[in-house]
Amino acid sequence: MTAEFTTPTASAGRPLPRKARAISADLLAVTTAARAAMVDRLDADGVLTDPLLRDALLRVRRELLLPHAYVRVSKPGIEPIEWRLLDGAHPDDQDEWLDLVHGADSVLLQRDGEPLDSLGRGRLSGGHMTSMSTYTPLTAEALQALQLTPGVRYLDLGTGPAVSLAYAAVITGPGYATGIERDRHMAAFARRNLERLGVGATVVAGDALEGHAAGAPYDLVHSGIGVPCLPAAWVEQLAPGGRLLTTVTTRTPSWPGQMLVTRTPAGRAEAVLTGSPRGYRPLHGYAWLTPVDHRSRIAASPGRPRPTRLTPPPDDAYGFWLAAAYLAPGLVRDFQAETMTIVAPEEDSWAVADPDGTTVRVHGARDVWADLEDIHTRWVRAGRPGAFQVDVPKDGGTQHIASGTGPDALKWVLPASSAAPRQPA
Repeated sequence: MTAEFTTPTASAGRPLPRKARAISADLLAVTTAARAAMVDRLDADGVLTDPLLRDALLRVRRELLLPHAYVRVSKPGIEPIEWRLLDGAHPDDQDEWLDLVHGADSVLLQRDGEPLDSLGRGRLSGGHMTSMSTYTPLTAEALQALQLTPGVRYLDLGTGPAVSLAYAAVITGPGYATGIERDRHMAAFARRNLERLGVGATVVAGDALEGHAAGAPYDLVHSGIGVPCLPAAWVEQLAPGGRLLTTVTTRTPSWPGQMLVTRTPAGRAEAVLTGSPRGYRPLHGYAWLTPVDHRSRIAASPGRPRPTRLTPPPDDAYGFWLAAAYLAPGLVRDFQAETMTIVAPEEDSWAVADPDGTTVRVHGARDVWADLEDIHTRWVRAGRPGAFQVDVPKDGGTQHIASGTGPDALKWVLPASSAAPRQPA
């Protein structure tokens, strides 16, 4: 038995057109219930507050945008990686696939930039993920921060499978939402799936760092990629009164920032950078620091103990950790360690905090914990800031960060290039 899916009228009073698609009536009921359960979880966690976005989350059929999913079979650190590809159209994969599509985690979609029109299900070996969907709570937080409304011009940078773009298009209305995707295979994949969804969004193949000047100016700009600094093209393409949100990625995946930019009627960009528990991944090849290669050595020899005046700072002291990423550069936290472990991998140094908070073990030429002690003292003196002002010059020059204007303010500059640093080919 099959049923034609008909979309109800959108909350803004416009019909939400979709291509007719004959599917199992049972599957339609299951996916509708799965979307509702996903929204209920976001509600219960306090993530979802915007009724327009809530309506979009209920209406957008994620299974059309994410028709397959990779599952990692091998454990972290083992190469080549072993994968299992789930095909949403295959009865044996359907339950697990639907759970992934409507769960809170990212959905893995593409290995090594592969074409996406003829993937074969089952076990696969090798390769690394080059595209995935966004972590759903982060998508909700980002779109709510932008304050989407009907009829605004919206640009989605690094749109990937276009999940965020689809939600935005439902709210803005057909013809107002555009996505930019660098990978031509992913761009074609997203374009094809959006056509089936029928929300009136456009996907253009291009470099997200350059934005999309042909459709500018935009009222809202959302970046689905992390950047070390704000690209000048993004600011130039933002309309007066417009808002832009991006992850500012640091060299450690543990300590990202979120930058919210508004453009005044006079054309000046005003920006605030806040510490954040999560953010979007940076461009492919970005040189993140990692503690993985030091784990076995740290476990075997944690270091010499010494007293400390710094109790391990809480995980939610986001402003402190963001400041540490810049003012004590070269550090990365190992979140898989039993106690707080901070590594300077390029200097072969580390610090392991004892649970009692009075002793720390340090190893190497750099006293990693002493750097954190110093930054924490300065952070407290500055008033424990969680947000920092960003000076965005009109000429695209150096972007300065400051917690305030007084002598105790924390200050630093962002890297000059929005695309660096990168791993060597």
